[in-house]
Amino acid sequence: MKIIILGAGQVGSSVAQNLSSEANDITVIDHRPDILQDLQDRIDIRTVTGHASHPEILTRAGAEDADMILAVTNSDETNMVACQVAYTLFHTPIKIARVRAPEYLKHPKLFSQEALPVDVFISPEQLVTDYIERLIEQPEALQVLDFADGRVQLVAVRAVRGGPLVGQELCELREHMPGVEARVAAIFRRGAAILPEGDTVIEADDEVFFIAARKHIRAVTSELRTLGKRVKRVMIAGGGNIGLRLAEAIEGRYQVKLIECNAEVARLRSEQLESSIVLLGDAADEELLIEENIENTDVFCALTNDEEANILSAMLAKRLGARKVMSLINRPAYVDLVQSDAIDIAVSPQQATIGSLLTHVRRGDVAVVHSLRRGAAEAIEAVAHGDSKNSRVVGRTVEEIRLPPGATIGAVVRGEEVLIAHHDTVIQSEDHVILFLIDKQKIAEVERLFQVGVTFF
Repeated sequence: MKIIILGAGQVGSSVAQNLSSEANDITVIDHRPDILQDLQDRIDIRTVTGHASHPEILTRAGAEDADMILAVTNSDETNMVACQVAYTLFHTPIKIARVRAPEYLKHPKLFSQEALPVDVFISPEQLVTDYIERLIEQPEALQVLDFADGRVQLVAVRAVRGGPLVGQELCELREHMPGVEARVAAIFRRGAAILPEGDTVIEADDEVFFIAARKHIRAVTSELRTLGKRVKRVMIAGGGNIGLRLAEAIEGRYQVKLIECNAEVARLRSEQLESSIVLLGDAADEELLIEENIENTDVFCALTNDEEANILSAMLAKRLGARKVMSLINRPAYVDLVQSDAIDIAVSPQQATIGSLLTHVRRGDVAVVHSLRRGAAEAIEAVAHGDSKNSRVVGRTVEEIRLPPGATIGAVVRGEEVLIAHHDTVIQSEDHVILFLIDKQKIAEVERLFQVGVTFF
């Protein structure tokens, strides 16, 4: 696929790196030649220096025969205009724009073929907000990912000593929880992937990915670690776009305190929020945190625009007794560095955004893509089409499907019904099949499985 990426910032660079490893023809446009040179030194791509929405720059980048435009510059206006130019002059089939300002997102009529011809608009702030909200709902999890409109979830949990299933074989999971359907999709032990079998024994500190219907997630989690009390109190550091969106999303269910260091922003947030308490101050101020009962806080979220400040305030909150702390971190190198006992969850906007973009790059009918473990693994929701004559999956049992090594089918969603996959589960046409790949290099083989033959109309 020939893809032009507009903007070589953190999101654009991360997407280029992900897509270039999958035999795509990638060209990146940016007005900063030094950034482009650095990117070109690291990955095999073409680059063009110039303003991303100018027709002559897009022409130089090969827009005349491009399959997709990914407009992810820091300017909403540039992204939207670039999609308009690509539609009008080059008839580009797929146009995706990053749009951050809520003022635009409130008016979906803007994004239509008659107005601004943006096929898909993504908001990193909203994706990150949704991601953090799911982690607050499941406080023992490292990751919580939605499939089939939230009916199925893929959850990563760190197994701890004392969990009922720790030290036991996976085949005993059903005995521990009669009536609860779940499947362990993968286990990562000391950084290495283990493909789970029935006799696989879960060890303490294993990172266990399992799939289950949303209503059963907490029950399965309790088999791997002791559940704490349900979340009641949430403290948010930073009243920017993400901090505000998160507070608005959760203040009806939790007691929310938001700390903002800018007096004008704090005043504005206090007017915008209904029940959240807005505090003017520094989230890394030990006295302020103690005064606001940080030791009784269930979740502390550091969401300012300064990732160093996020790291320091989250570490301080953890030391002062916050039960779970999360920090928004942009630099991929920092994520592995800080996600430890000091900080429970490092939230990467790039990883949240990449999954949304990959959904539109995948061949075949792919409804959802989630990038996992800093891009090394992937979970996808693919839709099966056709019949047994022209499809490699329809009409076949799970054990008959020739999956590449390291790929597992975790669940099948059929209408409103959630089926946890077993070896004898038969895939039907229009089933949504949820797969986990411990090695994303195998994604092309999975894509081919879900592409129907030429006899399918």
